[in-house]
Amino acid sequence: MSPAYYVYVYIDPRNFEEFYYGKGCGSRKDAHLCEESDSAKSRRIQEIKSAGLTPIIRVIVRDPGHFADKFRPHSTLHREMSGFDFQNGIYYYNVGECEFRNWDDYVKYGFISAGQGKRWREAMRGFNEGDVFFAYLKGYGFVGVGRIKQKAAMARGVLIDGQPILSLPLSCSRIGANNTDEERSEYVCLVDWVKTVPRSEAKWRSTPRLYTTTHVRASLDGQPETVRFLEGELE
Repeated sequence: MSPAYYVYVYIDPRNFEEFYYGKGCGSRKDAHLCEESDSAKSRRIQEIKSAGLTPIIRVIVRDPGHFADKFRPHSTLHREMSGFDFQNGIYYYNVGECEFRNWDDYVKYGFISAGQGKRWREAMRGFNEGDVFFAYLKGYGFVGVGRIKQKAAMARGVLIDGQPILSLPLSCSRIGANNTDEERSEYVCLVDWVKTVPRSEAKWRSTPRLYTTTHVRASLDGQPETVRFLEGELE
């Protein structure tokens, strides 16, 4: 199968000027971020980074051809768009239940979270709207499958049915800890649950062993046996 090519643009976040266009496949659109040359493009990227910002990178044509659905609507350059800038994936999500997180809260109010440090914040921010995930609860097994409906945001700014999440009677009493610290805050994604089960009915199989990891989020692209098992049990 030949690689899927696309056309991309770099946009300066300081004035939203489009300053570079390119064509590539795979991760080519991100490669310029690490270049060290004296080209006008590289100098501008460095200026943007020096200002504490990152260039906005958008795919504007996918699999170049003559059909209208391959061209990105120009009015969507302000946001990442599924099918162009990212493809929705299937993920493993580690509930990590503790004073900051509680499975029963997640089911009742329709969210998941992680945070209290940069590494865990970035894991949550890696979820895109439309991504599907299987939730794993350590010591029990897989307890649910859901779909991300809103990208991760600091807990203090999240509303559920118009009510601040920090005002809800949650079991995870410390979800609001460090809520003024962008790096250490808990980050919350709103979700639509496809199916959930209580801890006592968690899905597990020891042989062959299902995929798990201590990471908050991990792709299940390379775990077809685990995905097949969970699709049969939770969908």
